[in-house]
Amino acid sequence: MLLRHIHYFLAVAEHRGFTRAAAALHVSQPALSQQIRQLEEALGAQLFDRSGRHIRLTDAGEAWSVYAKNAIRALDEGKRALHDVEDLSRGALRIAVTPTFNAWFVGPLMAEFYARHPNVTVQLQEMSQDKIEELLLNDELDVGIAFDEVHSPDIEAQALLVESLALVVANQHPRAHQQSIDLPLLSQEKLILLSPEFATREQIDRFCRQRELQPQVLMEANSISAVLELVSRTTLATLLPAPIAAQRDDLQAIALNPPLLERTAVLLLRKGAWRTAATRALTSLAHEKAKEWTPGR
Repeated sequence: MLLRHIHYFLAVAEHRGFTRAAAALHVSQPALSQQIRQLEEALGAQLFDRSGRHIRLTDAGEAWSVYAKNAIRALDEGKRALHDVEDLSRGALRIAVTPTFNAWFVGPLMAEFYARHPNVTVQLQEMSQDKIEELLLNDELDVGIAFDEVHSPDIEAQALLVESLALVVANQHPRAHQQSIDLPLLSQEKLILLSPEFATREQIDRFCRQRELQPQVLMEANSISAVLELVSRTTLATLLPAPIAAQRDDLQAIALNPPLLERTAVLLLRKGAWRTAATRALTSLAHEKAKEWTPGR
């Protein structure tokens, strides 16, 4: 059995057919079929049911696919381990974050990382926490930054800091001079919030229901920058982490009393995965930067 056989098997399983898989692999369909037959003979089991319109895995194929995927993932990890350079004179890092962190924490973090390790290539993506966990488990990410509501037991969460939401308003807003606002008064505010696909919005809605608050949500937007622009130009307010407002001269963050929502930001890593020098360096730096945002530490 060769590594090629495993790649061909996974391609046929993914595309559910030899024609599409052959096109994706840039090989002829007869050659692909022959390689799959060789694999089945070597394993002594039929991996695909070819009787229907679409090719599908047999029970044996389903069982073996788990090990095939793990084998490819382990080999890819091994390749990165071979090329890992401890002095970080080169290297690569794949990182993903949930949206609110891109607006305040990730910028300073990655700027400092680049200043220290300018020759490391970084791929930075913004996505939901569910997607981050999925890609970590598939070895398509090295590290994620999200919240401590981890769903998979195979994901390790390292606490960074506690993030609090504030009422964010423009300088011309009637409450802009206030240091804090009692939580029940939140129902009097006209708000623009992130749309429901954001974890932050889902958490806000849940906490408001629990506290019997009925905020007046007049507008929704699916980007933080759009929310901030509208807040800065109107008397609408929003609920976002206080450090986001601190980065702009035209916005103010008003503390909620008691806090509406406090959540723990975490680094996400796959348990047992090989951690490159770049991953270890980012992990250490993230904890270092988190202390700068945490009073009393």
